[in-house]
Amino acid sequence: MKIMGIDIGTTSISIVLLDTETGGLAAHETINHRSFLNGESLEDKIQDPDRILRIVTEKTDELIQNAGVPDGIAFTGQMHGMLYVDGEGNAVSPLYTWQDGNGNRILENGKSSAGFLKETVGNAASGYGMTTHYFLQKAGKIPEHGAKMTTVSDYIAMKICGCRKPVIGMDMAASWGCFDLEKKEFKYEALKKAGVEIAYLPEVRKDCFLTGQTKQGIPVMGAIGDNQASFRGAVSSLNDTVLVNVGTGGQVTFVSENYVVCEGDLELRPFSKDSYILAGSSLCGGRAYAMLEQFYREVSGQKTESCYDVMYDQAKEFIRLYGADAAWKVTTAFSGTRQNPEERGKITGIGVENFRPGAMTVGVIMGILDEAYRQYARMCELTGKKAVHLAGSGNGIRQNRLMQELAEEMFGLKMEIPRWQEEAACGAALCMAETILKKL
Repeated sequence: MKIMGIDIGTTSISIVLLDTETGGLAAHETINHRSFLNGESLEDKIQDPDRILRIVTEKTDELIQNAGVPDGIAFTGQMHGMLYVDGEGNAVSPLYTWQDGNGNRILENGKSSAGFLKETVGNAASGYGMTTHYFLQKAGKIPEHGAKMTTVSDYIAMKICGCRKPVIGMDMAASWGCFDLEKKEFKYEALKKAGVEIAYLPEVRKDCFLTGQTKQGIPVMGAIGDNQASFRGAVSSLNDTVLVNVGTGGQVTFVSENYVVCEGDLELRPFSKDSYILAGSSLCGGRAYAMLEQFYREVSGQKTESCYDVMYDQAKEFIRLYGADAAWKVTTAFSGTRQNPEERGKITGIGVENFRPGAMTVGVIMGILDEAYRQYARMCELTGKKAVHLAGSGNGIRQNRLMQELAEEMFGLKMEIPRWQEEAACGAALCMAETILKKL
């Protein structure tokens, strides 16, 4: 079976053609969609959904022409964001992305949309679709012909099938906030009581579903969240693997068969009809390592030449001579945390004997991993189980063998690196294949 997986990211679109029997990629391409628009304020982080639709349509048509008609098309993409469509299914607003900051703007009641909804409904933050919707409602900015809300991935799935009414999956719906994970539905009564206009909410499905078919008769699956898709695409044993992702940010993911109550920087998200995933996120993650490289480049006067190789060699040499425990103790919350945006990083443990650049590099790597490990340890307490397998994804960990080795030592497990770099697109394709097989 050959499935086309499409990942609509914040800056790029990844398209793969996955042979689910061999695990090989018959085709793959990543395109920067450059769809950001200028907003009315600095808080606006908006994109042109029809530009993204046009690129996806052109690229999928091109791939089908070159590689043949797939057995299905699956979507995943950026979570939390939303846009409005009219009664014909046409976009009548920009895509308000997960980065949109309007939810933190103070309203006439002296509170922000995010603060008000978190207090009255629960599970709300700036950039979450429900928070953005409430801000636009209070600001009188919901489009006149707006009928329903949807995600950008589900919008594109709907359009290529010629559908008019959006339907979204439970994981995407939950990413908007104000969602009851135990009942697996929006907190409709609480939202109404808070004065939120809920008529704009689309139908929510509790499992993977087919949106429809293209003109060529290709079945199309409704979008799944990029976190859920990446997990599917990165691990081979879903229920007992902890996944550590180090990209621009950082994330650790672990499956829970039961509903559990999370606090702080851990979040429970829908995964399948009968399970959830626990996700712990760090705002800096791999960016901390990139910041360190820029720091070394500035100190050395290297404006263009990368310092990554030098950093790696110095870190390895430091560990060989002194051991990783002798490195600087670095807290890499340089961008704050979800729980406390004002928190900042710390460096301690500097002495005469370890005042070396390699000690700083090892300390930053350990700091990135330590944040993930602490989140994982809390996941183990909540679920009452430990991982049997460890997987690592994201360029920050793929391209740094030392980080892999230190992660293996910290977690006490051998790290597996996924065969596909396009984990989310491949994960969506695998989910689509399972959905088709269930229909047979």
